[in-house]
Amino acid sequence: MEFHTLIRTASVGNLETVIGFVERRADHFGLNQNKKFGLLIAIEEAFVNICHYAYPDGVGEVELVCRRGVGSFEVEIADCGIPFDLLSLPDPDTTADIMERKIGGLGLYFIRKMTDEVSYRRENGRNILRLVLHIEKEPGS
Repeated sequence: MEFHTLIRTASVGNLETVIGFVERRADHFGLNQNKKFGLLIAIEEAFVNICHYAYPDGVGEVELVCRRGVGSFEVEIADCGIPFDLLSLPDPDTTADIMERKIGGLGLYFIRKMTDEVSYRRENGRNILRLVLHIEKEPGS
Protein backbone atom coordinates (compact mmCIF):
# COMPACT_ATOMS: atom_id res chain seq x y z
CA MET A 1 0.00 0.00 0.00
CA GLU A 2 1.40 3.38 -0.98
CA PHE A 3 1.52 6.02 1.74
CA HIS A 4 3.18 9.37 2.37
CA THR A 5 4.26 10.83 5.72
CA LEU A 6 4.89 14.37 6.94
CA ILE A 7 6.17 15.29 10.42
CA ARG A 8 6.08 18.90 11.59
CA THR A 9 6.19 20.83 14.84
CA ALA A 10 2.72 21.45 16.25
CA SER A 11 2.74 25.14 15.36
CA VAL A 12 0.07 27.10 13.53
CA GLY A 13 2.94 28.46 11.45
CA ASN A 14 3.15 25.01 9.83
CA LEU A 15 -0.52 24.96 8.82
CA GLU A 16 0.13 25.98 5.21
CA THR A 17 2.72 23.20 4.81
CA VAL A 18 0.35 20.63 6.31
CA ILE A 19 -2.57 21.72 4.10
CA GLY A 20 -0.36 21.70 1.00
CA PHE A 21 0.92 18.21 1.80
CA VAL A 22 -2.57 16.76 2.24
CA GLU A 23 -3.88 18.57 -0.84
CA ARG A 24 -1.09 17.18 -3.05
CA ARG A 25 -1.64 13.67 -1.71
CA ALA A 26 -5.43 13.94 -2.21
CA ASP A 27 -4.83 14.94 -5.85
CA HIS A 28 -2.27 12.14 -6.28
CA PHE A 29 -4.70 9.52 -4.99
CA GLY A 30 -7.69 10.82 -6.99
CA LEU A 31 -9.95 12.46 -4.41
CA ASN A 32 -12.54 14.64 -6.13
CA GLN A 33 -12.51 18.41 -5.62
CA ASN A 34 -15.60 18.64 -3.39
CA LYS A 35 -14.38 15.97 -1.01
CA LYS A 36 -10.88 17.45 -1.03
CA PHE A 37 -12.28 20.85 0.00
CA GLY A 38 -14.12 19.27 2.94
CA LEU A 39 -11.06 17.26 3.92
CA LEU A 40 -8.84 20.35 3.98
CA ILE A 41 -11.29 22.08 6.33
CA ALA A 42 -11.24 19.01 8.61
CA ILE A 43 -7.42 18.85 8.51
CA GLU A 44 -7.14 22.53 9.39
CA GLU A 45 -9.49 22.13 12.36
CA ALA A 46 -7.70 19.04 13.68
CA PHE A 47 -4.19 20.46 13.21
CA VAL A 48 -5.00 23.82 14.83
CA ASN A 49 -6.61 22.03 17.80
CA ILE A 50 -3.43 19.99 18.28
CA CYS A 51 -1.32 23.15 18.06
CA HIS A 52 -3.42 24.90 20.71
CA TYR A 53 -4.17 22.09 23.15
CA ALA A 54 -2.05 18.94 22.78
CA TYR A 55 1.17 20.25 24.29
CA PRO A 56 0.34 22.66 27.14
CA ASP A 57 3.84 22.31 28.66
CA GLY A 58 5.83 22.89 25.49
CA VAL A 59 6.17 22.10 21.84
CA GLY A 60 5.60 18.74 20.22
CA GLU A 61 5.24 17.17 16.82
CA VAL A 62 2.39 16.11 14.59
CA GLU A 63 2.68 13.25 12.11
CA LEU A 64 0.38 12.99 9.11
CA VAL A 65 0.13 9.83 7.06
CA CYS A 66 -1.87 9.87 3.81
CA ARG A 67 -2.70 6.63 2.05
CA ARG A 68 -5.01 5.19 -0.52
CA GLY A 69 -7.27 2.53 0.90
CA VAL A 70 -9.62 0.28 -1.04
CA GLY A 71 -11.94 2.87 -2.56
CA SER A 72 -10.86 5.54 -0.08
CA PHE A 73 -8.34 8.23 0.77
CA GLU A 74 -7.21 8.14 4.39
CA VAL A 75 -5.34 10.60 6.58
CA GLU A 76 -4.06 9.77 10.05
CA ILE A 77 -3.00 12.64 12.27
CA ALA A 78 -0.94 11.58 15.28
CA ASP A 79 0.52 13.48 18.21
CA CYS A 80 2.10 12.58 21.55
CA GLY A 81 0.17 15.26 23.40
CA ILE A 82 -2.25 14.86 26.26
CA PRO A 83 -4.86 12.16 25.64
CA PHE A 84 -7.91 13.67 23.97
CA ASP A 85 -10.67 11.84 22.16
CA LEU A 86 -12.44 14.64 20.37
CA LEU A 87 -15.10 12.18 19.24
CA SER A 88 -16.26 11.84 22.84
CA LEU A 89 -17.61 15.40 22.66
CA PRO A 90 -21.18 15.99 21.48
CA ASP A 91 -21.97 17.99 18.36
CA PRO A 92 -22.80 21.63 19.09
CA ASP A 93 -26.42 22.73 18.98
CA THR A 94 -26.60 24.24 15.51
CA THR A 95 -30.35 24.89 15.84
CA ALA A 96 -29.99 27.46 18.64
CA ASP A 97 -29.92 31.16 17.86
CA ILE A 98 -26.36 32.21 17.08
CA MET A 99 -26.28 34.62 20.03
CA GLU A 100 -27.35 31.82 22.42
CA ARG A 101 -24.92 29.12 21.27
CA LYS A 102 -22.04 27.96 23.39
CA ILE A 103 -18.62 28.95 22.08
CA GLY A 104 -16.59 26.11 20.61
CA GLY A 105 -17.36 22.73 19.16
CA LEU A 106 -17.84 23.77 15.54
CA GLY A 107 -14.43 22.44 14.53
CA LEU A 108 -15.39 18.94 15.65
CA TYR A 109 -18.72 19.35 13.88
CA PHE A 110 -16.91 20.22 10.64
CA ILE A 111 -14.54 17.27 11.02
CA ARG A 112 -17.49 14.90 11.39
CA LYS A 113 -19.53 16.43 8.57
CA MET A 114 -16.71 16.88 6.04
CA THR A 115 -15.45 13.28 6.18
CA ASP A 116 -17.12 9.95 5.44
CA GLU A 117 -15.58 8.22 8.46
CA VAL A 118 -13.68 9.49 11.47
CA SER A 119 -12.19 7.50 14.32
CA TYR A 120 -9.86 8.05 17.27
CA ARG A 121 -7.55 5.74 19.15
CA ARG A 122 -4.84 6.15 21.75
CA GLU A 123 -1.91 3.89 20.89
CA ASN A 124 1.66 3.80 22.25
CA GLY A 125 1.23 7.17 23.96
CA ARG A 126 -0.15 8.83 20.82
CA ASN A 127 -3.49 10.34 19.88
CA ILE A 128 -4.39 9.08 16.39
CA LEU A 129 -7.24 10.68 14.50
CA ARG A 130 -8.18 8.85 11.29
CA LEU A 131 -10.15 10.61 8.58
CA VAL A 132 -11.53 8.62 5.63
CA LEU A 133 -13.11 9.89 2.44
CA HIS A 134 -14.59 7.52 -0.11
CA ILE A 135 -13.21 7.92 -3.60
CA GLU A 136 -16.04 8.01 -6.08
CA LYS A 137 -15.54 7.37 -9.74
CA GLU A 138 -16.08 10.44 -11.85
CA PRO A 139 -19.05 10.16 -14.25
CA GLY A 140 -17.97 8.61 -17.53
CA SER A 141 -14.87 6.88 -16.13
